[in-house]
Amino acid sequence: MKLETTKMKAEKDNGIGWIIFNQPEKRNAVSVEMWAAIPAIVDAFVADDEVRVIVMKGAGDKAFIAGADISEFGEKRNSPEATKYYDAVSADAHTALVKSPKPVIAMINGFCVGGGVAVALSADIRIAADNTRFAVPAARLGLGYGAGGLNRLIGIVGPSFAKEIFFTARQFSHDEALAMGLVNRVVPADELEAYVRDYAGKIADNAPLTMRAAKMTIDELMKDPERRDLEKCEAAIEACFASEDYKEGRTAFMEKRKPVFRGR
Repeated sequence: MKLETTKMKAEKDNGIGWIIFNQPEKRNAVSVEMWAAIPAIVDAFVADDEVRVIVMKGAGDKAFIAGADISEFGEKRNSPEATKYYDAVSADAHTALVKSPKPVIAMINGFCVGGGVAVALSADIRIAADNTRFAVPAARLGLGYGAGGLNRLIGIVGPSFAKEIFFTARQFSHDEALAMGLVNRVVPADELEAYVRDYAGKIADNAPLTMRAAKMTIDELMKDPERRDLEKCEAAIEACFASEDYKEGRTAFMEKRKPVFRGR
């Protein structure tokens, strides 16, 4: 995939689409051009039938993402107009990840700070190494934090932990992150990528339409009741039962073999 920046990479391997934040010299701090590349990568992976699951990771072994690239703020966020553009570009990136109909996993190692936490929260599943440190230091920088990002955080860790994360602005260990539900799993750092590859591979083997319907329904149920589109969910569920994959799943079960799903 050809991108407008070398600071992001998109790779495909055995059903997994890899989104790689590639600025290791800055601990993968995210620049405007990196934010802008994310929707194009997600769209390409969503359109690719060979990609069943998307995994995000940071280049190198020091960080997943150490926040936004603050060195750009003097130029990229130095006026109301510039700030509005920056916020729109980053919001589009988060929206693309959150609304991906395919499962998204964040593979987190080293520092996961500020905007890095926001990116991780845009994933469906977060798997962290035992060297990971989390922090949202907005209160030390005087930054306001958008309601969308806070809502995702509250939905994952609850309001009390969300307040602790923001009020203290301190670093949290992988154990603390696991205890508050910020991450799903913690594994040794030297086993992280192998674990995630195996984990994502198992997901990639499952029925795409079932996963799409489940993600859609869970996301709708997380909304306020008056905003839920349950008819859309029912249509997605009915599509599963009408699919070739449903026939394949039943046949494979009876024949005691592994099913081969095609997403149709």
